[in-house]
Amino acid sequence: MYLPEQFEETNADVLIDLIQNHTLGCLIVHVDGAIEANHLPFEYDADQHVLLAHIAKKNPLYQLLQQPQQALVVFIINDAYVSPNWYEGKFEHHRTVPTWNYVVIHVKGEVSLIEDEKALRGILAKLTRRHEAQQEKPWKMGDAPRDYIQDQLQQIVGVQIEIQNLIGKFKLSQNRSEQDIRNVASAYQQKDQSLLSELMLKALNE
Repeated sequence: MYLPEQFEETNADVLIDLIQNHTLGCLIVHVDGAIEANHLPFEYDADQHVLLAHIAKKNPLYQLLQQPQQALVVFIINDAYVSPNWYEGKFEHHRTVPTWNYVVIHVKGEVSLIEDEKALRGILAKLTRRHEAQQEKPWKMGDAPRDYIQDQLQQIVGVQIEIQNLIGKFKLSQNRSEQDIRNVASAYQQKDQSLLSELMLKALNE
């Protein structure tokens, strides 16, 4: 990833918090000359410092991961277009062009399968609890018939990424003037891009 210094974010606490709130990542592996990419919801396990997910056994990734492999997981946290109309220079010298702001996180590490049923149930229970928490009556695995859940478990395996490297690219107009940054942040607020706006203004105050 091309990463100019002003866009680099290395604070692990910040990055992990964003991953926990934007859980869909793209898992990419390169095995025997083939590149395989899968979009999966992940859970972060703080005790082991790993990412956890699950895949179907029918997924080609299942065969590719019979032996642990190096992998990259990409989380696209948020992104938005930047119009030159939001820059002061647009009305002075017109030497401005459009661009794109975004927050992405790359996680590199060793990926392996988890086939132990108890561990797999734990992964699914944690994932479910997180995403059902806002429901009036949260669903849990015990709500479904036992034989149905057992059948579903037989068709999937867990995936674990042992995190070896964690890096974020926060491209938030840091290469622009403070006024331009505030203008872009204000425009994002009006366009329901509150996360990008908040991160831009927070960076100004640090």
